[in-house]
Amino acid sequence: MATYRKFIFVCTGSDCKKNGCKTLLKEMGQLLKTDPHKGKWKIVKTKCMDFCKSGPVAVISNELIKKMEIGDLRGKL
Repeated sequence: MATYRKFIFVCTGSDCKKNGCKTLLKEMGQLLKTDPHKGKWKIVKTKCMDFCKSGPVAVISNELIKKMEIGDLRGKL
């Protein structure tokens, strides 16, 4: 069983889905499977975070990121 050190929470509410969270989740998964990130991060899908007009929304290291793109994640790893 993997022991993750950090978590990424990604909203999967309907507005975030419309704004590309499915693509974002796929890209995140691919990035986090590579070294040196493998096994250190866990992606957690959440329900609505109440920032519907700013989706997709994620929380990384206690920081809320609105209109999240994969480049935002690279800057946080």
